[in-house]
Amino acid sequence: MMVLITYDVDTTTASGRKRLRLVAKHCVNYGQRVQKSVFECLLDPAQFAEFRHQLEGIIDLEKDSIRYYFLGNNWRRRVEHVGVKESYDPEGALIT
Repeated sequence: MMVLITYDVDTTTASGRKRLRLVAKHCVNYGQRVQKSVFECLLDPAQFAEFRHQLEGIIDLEKDSIRYYFLGNNWRRRVEHVGVKESYDPEGALIT
């Protein structure tokens, strides 16, 4: 299933800036950054449960927030891209 992850981390303190880096690093391990605080993650339910548990262990629930948008398996019909930064295919071949 495709899950869109967005987050807002309070960076007014050094600990907040550290949390921001940790959240971004964790999201990179599971998906593709499509905007500064937005990731598209193609996950099965078990991967999502693990990802969510770890991510929510990083943030400060009193200062930060995460939003999960579940686009499901038919996500291609629900995503449109306009403008710069060419879109990618998370199910396509990886070229390194």
